[in-house]
Amino acid sequence: MCGICGEVTFDGAAVDVAALSRMTETMAPRGPDGMGVSAEGRIGFGHRRLKIIDLSEKAAQPMRDSELGLTIVFNGCIYNYPELRAELEGKGYRFFSTGDTEVILKAWHAWGRDCVTRFHGMFAFAIHERDSGRIVLARDRFGIKPLYYSEKGKRLRFASSLPALLAAGDIDTSIDRVALAHYMSFHAVVPPPRTILSGVRKLPPATLRTIEADGAVEDHRYWEPLFERTADDLAASADEWRDRVLYALRTAVRRRMVADVPVGVLLSGGVDSSVIVGLLAEEGQHGLKTFSIGFEEANGEQGDEFVYSDLIAKHFDTDHTKIFVPSQNLMDALPGTFAAMSEPMVSYDNVGFYLLSKEVSKHITVVQSGQGADEVFAGYHWYPPLQSSNDVVADYAKVFFDRDRDRLAAHLGAGWLTERDEALAFVAEHMGQPGAEASVDKALRLDTNVMLVDDPVKRVDNMTMAWGLEARVPFLDHELVELAARIPAEHKLAQGGKGVLKEAARKVIPSEVIDRKKGYFPVPALKYIQGPYLDMVRDTLTSQAARERGLFREDYLNALFDNPTDHITPLRGSELWQVSVLETWLQTHGI
Repeated sequence: MCGICGEVTFDGAAVDVAALSRMTETMAPRGPDGMGVSAEGRIGFGHRRLKIIDLSEKAAQPMRDSELGLTIVFNGCIYNYPELRAELEGKGYRFFSTGDTEVILKAWHAWGRDCVTRFHGMFAFAIHERDSGRIVLARDRFGIKPLYYSEKGKRLRFASSLPALLAAGDIDTSIDRVALAHYMSFHAVVPPPRTILSGVRKLPPATLRTIEADGAVEDHRYWEPLFERTADDLAASADEWRDRVLYALRTAVRRRMVADVPVGVLLSGGVDSSVIVGLLAEEGQHGLKTFSIGFEEANGEQGDEFVYSDLIAKHFDTDHTKIFVPSQNLMDALPGTFAAMSEPMVSYDNVGFYLLSKEVSKHITVVQSGQGADEVFAGYHWYPPLQSSNDVVADYAKVFFDRDRDRLAAHLGAGWLTERDEALAFVAEHMGQPGAEASVDKALRLDTNVMLVDDPVKRVDNMTMAWGLEARVPFLDHELVELAARIPAEHKLAQGGKGVLKEAARKVIPSEVIDRKKGYFPVPALKYIQGPYLDMVRDTLTSQAARERGLFREDYLNALFDNPTDHITPLRGSELWQVSVLETWLQTHGI
């Protein structure tokens, strides 16, 4: 896993090599093992390398195949690259390296845009065709690997992180009002292509973009899961679905073992990460390195789930590391956490993953993680009530949105409110698309394709890559997700959610972990903002920069300062933390 960037001009102007170098340097944490920059005329690519597969310099990037006339920068991992390489060798292609980067190059030459449908993995890449002058940008099915871009005049820049684009300069950093509406209502989810900044956009997941030499653009969406069921699907028993899920999950975990370095697990103690540990143990992983993190309690709320992670670590005899973070250490880690965010993200998990990744990176460079299971297998509390919904858009908004437009009008400063309820309109449009008829399926499709991408997945990438750590997410294996989409909702909603997954897990891990109350990554100090945390956010939101920006009404901020714990969102988040995250992120990145 790495960091990529590039600059392309469409008026014959030469690439700004200094800007390209600044982008590349900014992404140094994503790829501490190597750096490469190449610029020729109107095309320039930059790369930071984290060595995972083919540790030799033959796999260094930017990678050029002079015979085929192709150059690539690539971030991610193609898990089935050995099989694809064998197929390509059968077609007569010759390889000079042993990794997955060169396989992408040959696959593009052999199959064109259809190559991405053959890839099992996570990826963002850019390819330059020498003969046509064409540029190709692609992003994996779930946007596990990020790809931001900016366009100005006859110039395009792209990068794995938004701060890298800022480092290049000449960016419109004004606040996008529509994105602000999403951030404040849609639990900080800003759907692509928007970001909070007007001058930066992101390539949607499962999208391949071709850009001709004259700047003409064509997007091709190459994948989406269908929530449609055959007669056989409807007739299948709960036990049959359990066995299918377990088989598919075994395959997904096995695929993500491919590496020339050891692979560990981020072990929260929940069902999702625990079953990954169990399946890796089945695969014969002895001395598997596992890692857990916990925080001080606040307002009577426990800050760790060590009892369950300890149980799994002991059961499978893993090499377990437990990290406890005192409140002071949490405070000290916040500046680095905000610096690592490509976009403002409100989940308290961010600092947890940031600190966990810092420790884990001292031991290994690849981990598997349990993100995605709740969205794919209906684990969240808002899914069961939607099963009988007659107005799924309104009912979804009621349980998921942080505020409706009326409340938003009372919270935003003058001039920032949009003409319509942007978040509600987006959800209505998405849920109105064909391919998912039942209310629960509409919500699951939205969460899998939008919320998951711009909340949990982005969070894990940003925080792990801040420390040069590659995180792999087997629950987002696209074949597993396609299978889950076909499972009738009642099997997923059983047992309080994730019923079919829990039944599969019983074949692998102890029931004590499965039958407990659902947990989450708790960081109580950031939910119940008191003492030095309250001082910190008050200083940020009353600073000169914040006052000049005027995003929030003064009376609203004063109400938050007076009683932070009285302003908790339907998803149990702090409104004060949400608004302070946005302003802190803007100030951290000099905006």
